[in-house]
Amino acid sequence: MLDPQLKQRIDAAVASHEVVLFMKGTRVQPQCGFSATVIQILDDLLSDYRTFDVLSDPELRSGIKDYSSWPTVPQLYVKGEFVGGCDIVQELYGSGELHATLGLPEPERRTPTLHLTDAAAAFLAAALAKAEGQRLHLRIDAAFAPRLYLGPEEAGEAEAALPGREAIAIHLDLPSCVRADGARIDYAETAHGHELRIDNPNAPPSVKEMGVHELKALIDAGGALQLFDVRTPEEQAVAQLPGARLLDESVVAEIEALPKDTQLIFFCHHGGRSLKAAQHFLSQGFTAVCNVVGGIDAWSRQVDPSVPRY
Repeated sequence: MLDPQLKQRIDAAVASHEVVLFMKGTRVQPQCGFSATVIQILDDLLSDYRTFDVLSDPELRSGIKDYSSWPTVPQLYVKGEFVGGCDIVQELYGSGELHATLGLPEPERRTPTLHLTDAAAAFLAAALAKAEGQRLHLRIDAAFAPRLYLGPEEAGEAEAALPGREAIAIHLDLPSCVRADGARIDYAETAHGHELRIDNPNAPPSVKEMGVHELKALIDAGGALQLFDVRTPEEQAVAQLPGARLLDESVVAEIEALPKDTQLIFFCHHGGRSLKAAQHFLSQGFTAVCNVVGGIDAWSRQVDPSVPRY
């Protein structure tokens, strides 16, 4: 039974904005992959929505599950109505139904044209032959990061036109159809195994990868660096980089006030969370956004062993 006072508090949270997301972490710094996925979808469609971090509020974390009769987080509410969790939001987004739920125009329906090199066509045809009953899917997210994978049929997909490759079918959700049109897919053998490379002419400027030695050279050169730590305060207490500032809400506000050509450098433990933060600021119009590859762990291994590993 949900405590009446807690129910009243959640009622107020749900009513605080037309679009409300209960999630793990914050919009800039999601703390789980499912929350990050929903944030990417909402950021693609909206500039203004409200989030509540259940990790910082254990009472809310347990209460929202009873309130919605839904066992997991994230949870999305629109105009006071529960929409669903990550899987449902992804499905609605892929079919275009989420646009209608949010009061947005229906997304453009386009048959994208993709170009496969001979090497990519051979590799994908062999993979499809082994994956009986599965389809080949291509997703291009709001940050234009591509994901090509095998899986079952998904609702609301369109099939790409593949000139000269009629024996292969690639399926895309509606947003990916627009973003992927004209992309070229190649295949190469690397020292780490096979690799599919997607050259997308629609992609905007991307987050620059910065190695730890390049970061050290910048620090050694002196001068003011906009270096941001996308970890928790507990992690920062264990290991730090000189001059770095923990990315919290107040620091986010300071970044947003900077000129758009300011170089922003983000790092975390291994580079995943900081990449999400970097992509967020890239989407806000910043043009010189860097992510430290390998994070502070790479710094400890390659630059300064005195920085503790954890």
